[in-house]
Amino acid sequence: MSVLEGASILITGGTGSFGKAFLKEVLANHNPRRVAVYSRDELKQFEVRNLFNDDKRLRWFIGDIRDQNRLRRAMFGVDYVVHAAALKQVDTAEYNPFEFIATNVLGSKNVIEACIDNEVKKVVALSTDKASSPINLYGATKLCADRLFISGNHYASGHSTRFSVVRYGNVMGSRGSVVPKWQALAAAGEPLPVTDKRMTRFWITIEQAVQFVIDSFELMTGGELYVPHIPSMNILDLAEAIAPGAATVEIGIRPGEKLHEEMIAADDSRRTLRLGDRFVVMPYISGWGYEPPAGGVPVPDDWSYHSNNNDLWLTPQQLRELLGL
Repeated sequence: MSVLEGASILITGGTGSFGKAFLKEVLANHNPRRVAVYSRDELKQFEVRNLFNDDKRLRWFIGDIRDQNRLRRAMFGVDYVVHAAALKQVDTAEYNPFEFIATNVLGSKNVIEACIDNEVKKVVALSTDKASSPINLYGATKLCADRLFISGNHYASGHSTRFSVVRYGNVMGSRGSVVPKWQALAAAGEPLPVTDKRMTRFWITIEQAVQFVIDSFELMTGGELYVPHIPSMNILDLAEAIAPGAATVEIGIRPGEKLHEEMIAADDSRRTLRLGDRFVVMPYISGWGYEPPAGGVPVPDDWSYHSNNNDLWLTPQQLRELLGL
């Protein structure tokens, strides 16, 4: 039986790409008692309500994670929380740093405190590859959020609430994906703009990301940072998958962008275990009684998990199949 069956669940940022896919999976296959969607945009909530035909198990809260009182009210009686709300645009963060800190850092603090105050059982926060050895402000705010959620277990040590983090790379077809843009350019006979022909990226489908989060609820005891073992792809292979034979033009790496993605840094290898289909980065300090997962195998010293040193790679044909082209 799923840990989410019969449960009350809340998802922050629940009208985004991940949120909609999460709602679809949970409502169809996990039979929750209720799912509360907490987000700021009433139009998006209206659209998602229609998407799910006003499913009676869904509840709708207009609210900002900057508002701790609203979060406390929304989380009353909630068993499990998925924290997906964040500001995410790298260039926007550099121009509006205070706003990103207020949402991604202070908003995360609010979520943690509201969860503890309402005795939520388990919380999974969504991270990003940009939080590992960050080189831009967005990544730095997400690294802070990751650490807040792990350390939240110290604050909750006298309570039943436990926190973990899930970190993964690019989600295929999510908002802002390069795929539709390149498809439109190829249809118009235009060359595809490539930042750097050496570039590599991790790749995960939205359905895989959702399942990974749900599995993390099953596995977590609190304090883990979970990273899925997923394939990489080369940017030119993606271009070939989307528009076979199309010309490309190199435009240079954008400010704050990495040539290769990193999900686990070498300095974190001493705390990292390989566990089936995932890596588990254990907490620095675990005063709430954390125990390493059974069956975990330590990775080598100075090992790191980058998109260019991966042992799993997608070919252009596999990318085409995944994209339904």
